[in-house]
Amino acid sequence: ELITSYVFNQVENIRFNSTVGKFVGYTELGLKNAEAWNKGSVLAQELGELERYCKPHAAIAYSNVL
Repeated sequence: ELITSYVFNQVENIRFNSTVGKFVGYTELGLKNAEAWNKGSVLAQELGELERYCKPHAAIAYSNVL
């Protein structure tokens, strides 16, 4: 699971959660940005990070825990 939070002045504005599969806004500005990011290439980039980094490293991290 990939979670990316965007925080300004200790307030979380936007969060990407790979389980949800999109950006979610928590403030007025965050809602506007999340809507735009979900329609544009930013969502594709974030999903690419999930495929590029998280999935290949999940087995390594899991084996280290065991």
